[in-house]
Amino acid sequence: MMEKEENFNTEEVTSFLKLPVYTRGGVYVGHVNNVFIDMDEKRVSSLLVSNTNPTLVEGTVDVAVPYRWVTSVGDIVILSYFPERVTTKKKEEEPEEMEEDSSEIDLVK
Repeated sequence: MMEKEENFNTEEVTSFLKLPVYTRGGVYVGHVNNVFIDMDEKRVSSLLVSNTNPTLVEGTVDVAVPYRWVTSVGDIVILSYFPERVTTKKKEEEPEEMEEDSSEIDLVK
């Protein structure tokens, strides 16, 4: 497996699409559906993961995973971190101390 690279080119970005995504413990998270790019810094900022694992993501909604969580990319994507459970609670319903942690991952409806 090749190590991840922060900079990108068009061929590298499209190679992410449809790759299965797993935690470092081998738990299936979902498949890469899209790639978000920070155009100012010319680097991948996050991966949109679809078909998410219902044991990890409430309602199997799509989630945008920060690219800094990606450990390696090859035939699969391996994440160095993923929350134990992602819920779809609205931010105003969450306690203030939870808001900081919830900003790490974005839900896409």
